[in-house]
Amino acid sequence: MKLLPALLFFSTSVFAAEPIVVKLWPGGAPEKPGVKIEAEKEIPKKSADDVLRITNVTDPMITVFRPEKPNGTAVLVCPGGGYGILAYEHEGSMVCDFLNQHGVTGILLKYRVPKRDPKDPGREALQDAQRAMGIIRHHAAEWGLKPDRIGILGFSAGGHLTVMTTLHANERTYQTDPALDVDDATPNFAVPVYPAYLVSKEDITHLLPGFEVTAKAPPMCLVHAGDDPWPASASALIYLEYKKLNIPCELHIYAKGGHGFGMRKSGGPVNDWANRVAEWMKSMGYIP
Repeated sequence: MKLLPALLFFSTSVFAAEPIVVKLWPGGAPEKPGVKIEAEKEIPKKSADDVLRITNVTDPMITVFRPEKPNGTAVLVCPGGGYGILAYEHEGSMVCDFLNQHGVTGILLKYRVPKRDPKDPGREALQDAQRAMGIIRHHAAEWGLKPDRIGILGFSAGGHLTVMTTLHANERTYQTDPALDVDDATPNFAVPVYPAYLVSKEDITHLLPGFEVTAKAPPMCLVHAGDDPWPASASALIYLEYKKLNIPCELHIYAKGGHGFGMRKSGGPVNDWANRVAEWMKSMGYIP
């Protein structure tokens, strides 16, 4: 069953105005020849407290959630899900709701899943994030956004996508459109939350190729749990690369929390991660 726009699923969230839904690829998303994906669907919940998951996304879009009193900052939110599904609520709409409470415009990214190529699982997602950043910058004035305060935040695979978008924003694998893309799609700041796929399971002490930090990298705030099966060393290593270049970076590694906690509450200190990120954003001037 084809899903309706994201805003219809989150009746418990209260936003200041009707969310804006924008398709990323008006003429259809670029796909490799022979790709066939079934109709978009919601995966049935296993229990009442299970999370919302969607898959088979072929028509990626952004949903813009605006706060009552916007302060000009926006964050592109990238749910996780192993590039197979999107954990669309506790790593998506609920995050936008939290950002709204701080005057930040939350922009939820519905990127293409499942992965088309196991050898390059984030290729299409990166295309979608790059295009999304372009669309946001094109609409910055219309949506009341400051062009120097547009960030990105993502979880797990979405955290990997956040790092990739931060470090490879302008390495395109699709034909750009001046009306939708921008020359520099680099976010102004980045918040990877328990990012996956940055280190191998065989060697958790070195970053994989492709995660080289350069002097052009924007400020970053990393969040991870020490008992995460996707090692917290990945976030620590990114932090060290930032430190070598003296680029502003903050790192929070909680002793416990596991993987995939998002906005769910378990009663532990890790549940305060979003408040720590908000404090960091304030210290950096992203939340006035």
